[in-house]
Amino acid sequence: MPVSRRFALVDCNSFYCSCERVFQPKLRGKPVVVLSNNDGCIIARTDEAKALGIPMAAPFFAVRELVETHGVEVFSSNYALYGDMSRRVMQTLALHAPAMEVYSIDEAFLCLDELPVGELEPYVTHLRSTVRQWTGIPVGIGVGATKVLSKIANRAAKKRSGVFVLDHASAAGKALLDAWPCKDLWGIASRLSWRLETLGIRTAGELARATPRIIRRQLGVVGERMVWELNGVSCLELEDVEQPRKNICCSRSFGRPIEEYEELRQAVAMHATRAGEKLRRQNLAASAIAVFLTTNRFRPDLPQYHPQLVRELLVPTAFTPELIGEAMGVLRRIYRPGFSYTKAGVLCLGLVPDHEKQGHLFKRPTQEENAKEKRLMAAVDKLNLFYGRNTVRSAAVGFQHGWQMRQARKSPCYTTRIEEIPTARL
Repeated sequence: MPVSRRFALVDCNSFYCSCERVFQPKLRGKPVVVLSNNDGCIIARTDEAKALGIPMAAPFFAVRELVETHGVEVFSSNYALYGDMSRRVMQTLALHAPAMEVYSIDEAFLCLDELPVGELEPYVTHLRSTVRQWTGIPVGIGVGATKVLSKIANRAAKKRSGVFVLDHASAAGKALLDAWPCKDLWGIASRLSWRLETLGIRTAGELARATPRIIRRQLGVVGERMVWELNGVSCLELEDVEQPRKNICCSRSFGRPIEEYEELRQAVAMHATRAGEKLRRQNLAASAIAVFLTTNRFRPDLPQYHPQLVRELLVPTAFTPELIGEAMGVLRRIYRPGFSYTKAGVLCLGLVPDHEKQGHLFKRPTQEENAKEKRLMAAVDKLNLFYGRNTVRSAAVGFQHGWQMRQARKSPCYTTRIEEIPTARL
């Protein structure tokens, strides 16, 4: 039987909004929301915004009056800023734990097996204050014997002082589990919670007391693992080695509907360029490339067209000019005039390690050609990293991008662009 462990789940509070507050202290204590691509829907809210009744994923136009009435601060998504702030938080956590799994952009599991039980709460309290001091981001930390219990503890921490150590075997721990709905458990979707209800199981405590063999017959191995996890037996270990990616997608909605092929060509070329950059950062190569287009699904009064086509590559590659050329060939086949397109994207499939890619009988580039391509891409990537994205680009990407996303409320990229670095004046 697996041995019980000690896991801590660190979760950044209202992460996107917290990133905006770091560089604008005047926002502290005020309601703040962040919008999705094209300033469409609300994807992040502070507690103050939640208290006003602003729902998650609400279209911005539907809550505009409420936002203006209460003086809510609204920001367009600034993914460059959020990604860099996430990196800083994760680096800080990595310095204070023997093992860590980055679960998402704002969550990480830590292994705290070596700490005595009595030192857990002081340690994570100090860790929480350290992250806040070093990065400016407030976090909540929940500690439990398993990943599932640490998830519950993390949610409970948000209603307390920001830190909570869950002892599932104590009277207080059992009371918490008995009050925790199954539908709020990590990994239990609404369909599974409904099936549990048919068995008379509505809370985490009831599920913990269920017979694992019976739950396995009803919910499979996922359900049985949940029972063991709730009883303090760890079945889900840390994934401290990042799993290799199976595909890479680069897509964006347009700031306005476009019909002209030339504008679509520029957008697809840019997405292929971004895909190439991501492939090279991870030392991968794509064996196939797909291009897709979409029209506005929410306008049934307009003609609809949602094509997607995949093209296999003779030899896997991460060479941007080749990716753009293949993507252009796919676009020419799927483009149809007379439609108003709202989104385009490029998908790289069949990813393999760059050093393991297999040649082809009718296309076998020499080692010298491969080395030349790699040197060229390394130089381009280095220039774009130092001087800013798109400093060196393919002519196919163009310069006038009227189709770019609407980001009317975007904050500066404080940490990734030298010209937008915060300045202080005396």
